[in-house]
Amino acid sequence: MKGKFIVFEGGDKSGKSTQIKLLQKYLKKKGHKVLLTREPGGKGSVIAEKIRKIILNKRHKEMDKRAELLLFLASRAQHVMETVKPALEQGKIILCDRFDASTYAYQAAARNLDPEVIKYVNNWAKYGLEPDYSIYLDITPEEAAERRRDEKEDRLDSEAREFHELVRQGYLQQAEENGNWLTVSAVGDIEAIAKQIQAGIDKIL
Repeated sequence: MKGKFIVFEGGDKSGKSTQIKLLQKYLKKKGHKVLLTREPGGKGSVIAEKIRKIILNKRHKEMDKRAELLLFLASRAQHVMETVKPALEQGKIILCDRFDASTYAYQAAARNLDPEVIKYVNNWAKYGLEPDYSIYLDITPEEAAERRRDEKEDRLDSEAREFHELVRQGYLQQAEENGNWLTVSAVGDIEAIAKQIQAGIDKIL
């Protein structure tokens, strides 16, 4: 595989959508071929996007946590094979809004599902694919609560503050254990945050 797989991670209201678009613009200016995608779902994947709608629908409050995990992994399997791997083989830089670190933060740390079970099934679902670099935008639930809420809030966003604190702790633990992560505070000037991310990306390209 000739391309690079770069993942953005972070909790609710961490500004991932803004920063991933700024990095896409930065890389394109430098002449790179860039694909922007997301999980759950995926650019150009009808099946993965349909699964996304099931997972995030606020009306699905009765969803069992194991069913939730399996739906995420089903979406991931489709996304990896239909979108990510072909783009990597074409030499593109893939910027992905969430990948499997979210699974460990949300389903293992916050939902308390067995991380060893998740590790085995997730590795199988993603065909062993690992990100080349992960950018974690850190924000506390209290800081996130100060940011504007709107009708776009989904089923996971609307969970209690305690849930989001467990998610954050799950991310921080992964950031500490992995050498190919860049942790950036999500609170502050948007352009200053973008420059920190750009500096990290320049080191690996």
